[in-house]
Parts: sequence; structure tokens; C-alpha cells
Amino acid sequence: MPNVLIVEDDRDTREMLERFLELEGFTVSSAENGRAALDMLQRDGGACVILLDLMMPVMNGWEFRQAQVRDPRLSTIPVIVVTAAGRREQIPAIDAYAWLPKPVDFDRLLETIAPLCEGV
Repeated sequence: MPNVLIVEDDRDTREMLERFLELEGFTVSSAENGRAALDMLQRDGGACVILLDLMMPVMNGWEFRQAQVRDPRLSTIPVIVVTAAGRREQIPAIDAYAWLPKPVDFDRLLETIAPLCEGV
């Protein structure tokens, strides 16, 4: 079963995404900040995709992404930014596979994740 990692500091948003993806047949892991997510990935292995919030305490989305791409075992995992931070053009580059605004459109989320997790 494909594993999706959710990196989101807002507990309600994190739990809502977890429940939705589990109902759609995904295995879901989650972390409340980038540092916890990196620790989890380095300990437990990869995911087919990472859903990444940008503005979080401890280690934000930009810091997480910088650390992720420096780690050869993790650098190939695609990242989908899920943020309420504003429009993509207004946000500093992060080299993400896709960007989704909050509140999340679940149909669009599934359309974006599906090709990344097929055959995993």
C-alpha cells in the first residue's frame, strides 16, 4: 500500500488529511514539523509523496526541503506543497512537484497524488 507523509503543524488539518487519504486506500504517516518528518524518513524509509506545509515551528517547509534534497535516500521523494501562505508566485522557490492551496480540494489532491503512488 502506498505511504503518504503529511508534514503539517495544524492538528485538525493533519488529521483531516490523514482520514481522507486512509479512506482512499493510502497508508499515512504524519509529522507536526519538518524536523520530525526528517527523523521519521531517515528512521523508517521513504514515502511515495510528501504533503508539505510551509509555515511550521521547529523546521519550516523550506528548511525541510533543503535538508531533504541533500539526503540522497530522500531527495527523490516528490513534494506537494499544501499551504495557505498565498499564491505560488508570491512564495520563495521550493522546487515542489505541485502546489495546492488550503482549504484542500480533495479531488485535486487525489489527482495529484495518484500518479506518484501508482505501483508503489
